Amino acid sequence: MNIGLIIALVALLLVLVLGYNIMLQYKLKAEATRRQESARYVALIDATEELIGGASYLPYSKELMICLHNRILDALKNMHDLDPKNKHLAQRVESAQAQIQQLNENYEGNEATAFKVPTSDKQAIVMLKLVKRLRDTIRTEHNKGRIETQAYMVENGRLETIQIRINIENVVKRAHESIAKGQPGTAMQLLKKGIDALSSKNDNYSIQAKEKLTEILEQLQNSRQAKADEQQQQQASRERDNDMDALFGEKKKW
Repeated sequence: MNIGLIIALVALLLVLVLGYNIMLQYKLKAEATRRQESARYVALIDATEELIGGASYLPYSKELMICLHNRILDALKNMHDLDPKNKHLAQRVESAQAQIQQLNENYEGNEATAFKVPTSDKQAIVMLKLVKRLRDTIRTEHNKGRIETQAYMVENGRLETIQIRINIENVVKRAHESIAKGQPGTAMQLLKKGIDALSSKNDNYSIQAKEKLTEILEQLQNSRQAKADEQQQQQASRERDNDMDALFGEKKKW
């Protein structure tokens, strides 16, 4: 056999093997990238569903609920684009779309009754973290162009008010607990912090809350002053009694 032909065949074989390895590496890399992207979307869906579950703690507006469900729908669509043959993903996309339509037609958020005052510092912290995550989420959605600026500003302002309300209601609860324990000084410090936090707010809740905290603080200050005055009078009375005893006390017999 012609040596040149053998060399050509060997070279061709090497090229084919090399090409196959390159294609295999490319496919493996593409598959790994697809899995990573898919895992990222799964994590996003899980986190968003967790936020939706927070509706049992906080009042969610219709706009907020639709925003969160749209976030899930977008992630599902992206996952389906990565795996178009996946029928399960196709069904989930349809289910998410139907759920958003249901929210559009029937969801009614009742903020007046849905808000729950935190019963402990731990619960207040959980609720505050939830509000922060919600605000971060709608900011991200707004930056991606999925929420109009006006709608974002309204929703962000509503969540900010809820955040303030959680803090203030917790301050009031802790202040009353301190009063019950005979610690008016601690209660006054808490109330002053609450008033300071509300000083730059002008929404209805903040105005009413500031008046309420100021009223409680004034009652404590008046009570403390009255107690101080009473103690001062008692001290003055004791000093007068001592002076009288010194002047008119029983004389010693010599």
